[in-house]
Amino acid sequence: MLEFTKTKKDDVLAYAPFFAEQRTHVSDFSLCFQFMWHKYFAPDYAIVEDCLVLKELYAGRYYFHYPLSRTGDAGAQLRAVAALEEYCRDAEIRLHFTNVPREFVPELVLRYGQDVSVTNIRRWRDYLYTAESFRTYAGGKYSGQRNHVNKFKKNYPDWQFRVYDAADEGALLSFLHEYDAAQRAKGSYLASEEMDEVYELVPVIGRFGLLCGYLTAGGKIVACSIGERCGDMIVVHVEKALRAYEGAYPMIAQQFALAFAGEGIEYLNRMDDAGDGGLRKSKLQYLPCEIVGKYNVSPRRAIDGVAHLPTIRTGRLTLRPVADEDAAVYARLAGDVGRNRWWGYDWREDAPKDAGGAPAPEEDWFLAFARSLFKEKMEMPLGIYAENGLVGEVVLHRFGYRAEAEIGVRLLPEYEGNGYAAEAVAAYAEHAFIKLELERVEAKHYKENARSGNMLLRAGMRRSGEDETYIYYYKTPAM
Repeated sequence: MLEFTKTKKDDVLAYAPFFAEQRTHVSDFSLCFQFMWHKYFAPDYAIVEDCLVLKELYAGRYYFHYPLSRTGDAGAQLRAVAALEEYCRDAEIRLHFTNVPREFVPELVLRYGQDVSVTNIRRWRDYLYTAESFRTYAGGKYSGQRNHVNKFKKNYPDWQFRVYDAADEGALLSFLHEYDAAQRAKGSYLASEEMDEVYELVPVIGRFGLLCGYLTAGGKIVACSIGERCGDMIVVHVEKALRAYEGAYPMIAQQFALAFAGEGIEYLNRMDDAGDGGLRKSKLQYLPCEIVGKYNVSPRRAIDGVAHLPTIRTGRLTLRPVADEDAAVYARLAGDVGRNRWWGYDWREDAPKDAGGAPAPEEDWFLAFARSLFKEKMEMPLGIYAENGLVGEVVLHRFGYRAEAEIGVRLLPEYEGNGYAAEAVAAYAEHAFIKLELERVEAKHYKENARSGNMLLRAGMRRSGEDETYIYYYKTPAM
């Protein structure tokens, strides 16, 4: 099973081997981004199939960054996707992908069929430029930038561009504080938050292997830029200049490119605009070669579109939602601790507790809890009704993202031995194939519960494997 590890800010160095050669052109896959915005996203990480998977909690929902292969192996990334699907089934977490590069969106849409949501929020798209355009500012389309650079050089003939050294830390921080004083006066919350992170970034420039340079005029730092090489691009995370020095911004941008965007660097990623109109205009004026999409892909499971539980009739049985008047019988079925050891779930974990901490549910709690699980789209429970009324329950649960689900059944002891369980499983599986359009129904039982295995075989299922605890079965529409 996929296991995620919690991280602190400095732990992002564990991601370095995956970010160093990435070719997604997505700025989120970089050390600086993960370091600077850690307190907002605080992702856990896992490594599977030699791919990095980041898991973050945002606005009450889990998002999984599209798996990033250390070597660019697209096949390994798809195997990591499969591991994520199983992880979400087991952990009962909804699967939402984020930062999916454009080239992998069609693969996911085809994987999950038409019932999938795809979004690409404009304010978070990255601006990608050719490195050559910043090195030269060539042609009429960059005449404005050239004019600003020439004016800066004319006004400050003693200008210098220097590559940052650890000994420059104090001077660089002094510059940033001067810049910051003007920015905070504007009252921009996001800008203030960013500056707080920039201050923390400066001391780790060397340890993270970042690229940093600064521009001086009259011996004073008037602009700086901090970036990071990721494959064939440099992500420019920080670019600050004192507005009083006209032309400092295009000047620092060009000098940074000249200093660092050499052999093997084709692109500069200058991040997103966060929905700021002025920043968007500025970034567009530098003529990006691509505005890099960061796609969110959210597949839906078969249960997600079910508004009401069905009624299914067989030769002897009716499978339907348990009625209010059967709450007491249902409580006897669901609350039998001894028999429900085979069910694989102990209701006492979720039941209300008394003053001493012991489980103390009211009789109708069991039915209310089952209904809540359907409302939350966790499972589809149906009562099994025979001539004598409610005799058991059959449940579809563990809905997956490749048109699969697991089935389980339990009966009141006095109704066992009549073939009701196999009949209910076969009928519900058929409903799942035709009405829910599932491609696979799965089941399992504890090894020591051989009777369940015989029942599943009578229901038309086939054995698919075993482990130390369970024996597994499956059924498809063709069977």
